[in-house]
Formats: sequence, structure tokens, C-alpha cells
Amino acid sequence: MVTRGALGVLLLLHLASDQKNSATMHEESRQPCKGLINANRFDDFSLEDTAKCFSACAQSGNESCNLGNLQRYWLNYEIHLVEKSLTETVNMSFLKALVKNINTNISEDLHFSLTPSQVPKQVTEDEHRHPDRVRLPRSLFGSLQGSRPMVRLAITILNVGSGNVFKGPRLSLEDDSSVLNNHVVGLSLGHINVTGLAEPLEITFSHQHQPPNVTLSCVFWDVTKGSLSSPGSSGDWASRGCSTDVGVNGTICRCDHLTFFALLLRPILDQVTVKALTRISQAGCGTSMIFLAFTVVLYAFLRFSQQRLNSEDVPKIHVALSVSLFLLNLAFFINVGHGLKGSDAACWARGAVFHYFLLCAFTWMSLEAFHLYLLVIKVFNTYFGHYFLKLSLVGWGLPALIVIGAGSANSYGPYAIRDEKNTATLELCWFCEKTAISALYVTVHGYFLITFLFSAVVLGLVALKIFTLSSATAGKEKRQHWKGVLTLLGLSSLVGVTWGLAILTPLGLSTTYVFALFTSLQETLSLDSRRHSRWRS
Repeated sequence: MVTRGALGVLLLLHLASDQKNSATMHEESRQPCKGLINANRFDDFSLEDTAKCFSACAQSGNESCNLGNLQRYWLNYEIHLVEKSLTETVNMSFLKALVKNINTNISEDLHFSLTPSQVPKQVTEDEHRHPDRVRLPRSLFGSLQGSRPMVRLAITILNVGSGNVFKGPRLSLEDDSSVLNNHVVGLSLGHINVTGLAEPLEITFSHQHQPPNVTLSCVFWDVTKGSLSSPGSSGDWASRGCSTDVGVNGTICRCDHLTFFALLLRPILDQVTVKALTRISQAGCGTSMIFLAFTVVLYAFLRFSQQRLNSEDVPKIHVALSVSLFLLNLAFFINVGHGLKGSDAACWARGAVFHYFLLCAFTWMSLEAFHLYLLVIKVFNTYFGHYFLKLSLVGWGLPALIVIGAGSANSYGPYAIRDEKNTATLELCWFCEKTAISALYVTVHGYFLITFLFSAVVLGLVALKIFTLSSATAGKEKRQHWKGVLTLLGLSSLVGVTWGLAILTPLGLSTTYVFALFTSLQETLSLDSRRHSRWRS
């Protein structure tokens, strides 16, 4: 009886284990971004289901996504269109395709339009000057004439979205590199491998005029390439066999084979520019540190010599901002000076410290703007108990919470600025490349945008107040208008509005130099504003 009961228990446990494994396998099979459930299905439902992964696989390390399987799916779909499908056109929101039988004994080149919002169509030579187009040389088909009189050609335009599918290890989303309009163009003859064309095909990608610090390169998806750091990613973008002819409003790509093609946009800073910007920043930061140290020492001296300063909050806020900027400049010098020297833990710490003092500077600039709002705009009912203590909790505490959160996600590590040859021109400890994209955008770009908009609104209200009073007293003081302008210039630097020049840096290198100069000299520029206030509200 005991033996029979034990066997029954073992049988129940075995059945329960089988059910659990079956449920687990069923759960995994229902995840389309694994690339398994729709692997050999190309009906409309499967295409739409798999296309959802373009946005779902937007974060690195997403365990529910297998980039290699997803990329192979779309490569196999082109072969399916040529070899098995009877469809001639596909018109979906994310996919436009044309399948056409081509006589190999043609006497002229073939031209097709590639307008992303329309299904590709063949156009005549006279009307082939569409903004987006492809030219297939007749020699391509003539080389196949001996083996077959007719071939089937598939042309696809695939919108891969802003996620990680068809991005590959080469494309770093960290530094704003991207596929032009997120569109990939596919050309396929099915299982017929076309390489080493004597006369290359031409694909024209239309685009707006690009700033000089952005490089454009024609690339194709090379399934033979991969990355040790991204074992799940099958393939990568490569430029072998392709040339790039950049124009004002379009770029012509000439390639000697058929596959998926795209135009990559990559912001670059060459070695000379990086060195020049680094020297400007170091000189400006060094100058600012002198004035910052002078400000803190002067406040300490006046506080001991004039007891009334102990109860005033205005100089305390100025000094808190001065300290945060001084420490930010110091962290910058250490970070740039050491590069990636030392252990991974030391690099992590330098990145975290640099991030912390950058956020502290942004926070205290916005607190300066908040205090300016109370003094100039609200004026009445502005008393708060333990006012400076509360500001300090926000100014030093909020950045600490953000850095702790980013650090717990292991966001800090080596970071590199690269040139057009993908060679590192500057290395420092910051956010890890490719693995901390969302953390960088949220805790730096997003945080800065919020503080900048708040400071800009307050400065606008103060400007309105100043010039309203200036108009009322114009007869009494002729130079009142210019005093108001100078005051606003000083206040704009004090509350960090000069950092808004970062928004203009994509316009070209000149704005990048201006941004580096003004932000590194922020304390020097705002000194007149503080001197004018004379430590009083």
C-alpha cells in the first residue's frame, strides 16, 4: 500500500510538472517579439503582430525580444514575396511592397519610386526624378539572362520605428545616431544571390539640409556580422560595396549587391573640434572657479563682519549655487583629465558624482528663479518658515535621489564621443553607451528641459515687470531702459537660461562653440547681477 501510494504521488508530481512546462512553453509561444510564433507566417495578422515589436523592443536588454529572430523574419518575408506569394502589392501602415516579374532581356535601366507613404511603382525614364527612388541597371538582369528568361523582383519600404530592431551594434542611440526617417529599403530576387555588380544600383534618399556636424553614410544589412556584446542581435549595418554621394536635399547610395539598405545619420565631432571645445570649456571653467571661490570666500567674510547676513536668504541661495557650480566644474576637470583610467568602480563613481553636481546646478538655478519670482512677481505673502532649509533639501536632496535611482540601475560607466570613422575622440565616465539611454534622456535631458522652461518663464515675467516700470519712469531716468537690459542679461545667466543654447547645437559647430563658452563662463557672466543685488533682496 505504501509503495502504491508513493507511486501515485510521483505520478501526480510528474503530471503537474508537465502541465507547468506546457504552460510555460505556451506562454513563451504567445510572445511575438521572441520571433518564434510567427516565424513562418506571413499573413496580414502575423505581419501586424510582428510589427508591434518595432516599438515594443525599444529598450536594451528586453528579455521578451529576440532581435535576431525578428530581423530574420523580415529578411525571410522578402524571400517569401518572391518565391511563394502571389501578391503583387502590399499596402500597410508600416510596410509598402511591390512584386514584379522582370524580363532579363531588357534594353534599358529600370526606375522605381520609393515614396515612403506609397507603394513603390515603376516609372519611366522621363519621370524617374522622384525625391526617393531606385535605379536598377539593365546589366543586373542581363547577367542572369543565360540561366532564366524571367525573374521576380521584390521592392519593400519598411518602417522599423525608433526601437532596436534593425539598429545593430554599430548604431548608437546614445549619441542620437539614427536611420533616416526609420525607413529601410529592401531589394530582393528571392534565393538568387546578387553581389559584385559591375554597374551599381542607385538608391536616392531625400532629406532636409543637414548641419555640418552630422555625417550621412549609405549602409546595408550584413547578416554575417554580429556583436559579442549583443549575442541576440543577428547582423549589423555595414558599408562594404556601397558609396555615398551627399547632396543638399538628398543622398545617392550606390551599391553592388541586393539586400536591405538605409541611410545612417550620425552626429560627429572630429579630434580637432573636440580638443578645441575641451580647451574652451577648461579655460572657461577655470575662470569661473576663481570667481566662484571668490564669491564663497567673500560671503564667509561678510557673514562674520555683518551679522545681518545670517538672517538673509538671498546671499545663501547665491552661495549654494556657487558651491554647486564650483563642484560641477571640479568634477568636470577630474572626469576629463582621468578619462577611463582606473577600475570600473572608480569610473562608476566619477560618472555618478559628475551627474549629481550637474543636477544640483540645474536645481539651484531653478531655485534662484523661484526666489526671483517671489521677490519681483508675487512680492506679498512670501514668508516661509525655515525657507532656506527647505530649499536646501530640494537643491541637494532631489538630485541625490535621482542619482541613487540611476546608480541602482547600473547606468554609469565608460562613454565615448566618436568621429565619422567610429574612432573615439574623447572618453570619460558618464552614462554607459547603449545600456542607459532612457536614464540619460529622463534624468539629464528631461530634467534640464523642465528647469530651463521654468526659469525662462520666470525671466519673461521679470522682463515684463522691469520694462513696465521702465516705461512709467522714462521721463525721470533716461538710461532706465539700458539698465533693465543689462539686469536681464545678468539674471538670465544667474538662472541658467544660457544653458538653453544646447537646443541650438544641432544647427552647426558655431553654436556648439558658443554654448561651450557661455556655459563655462556662467559664473563670470552673472557676477554683475550679484554685485548689483549687493547681497540684498
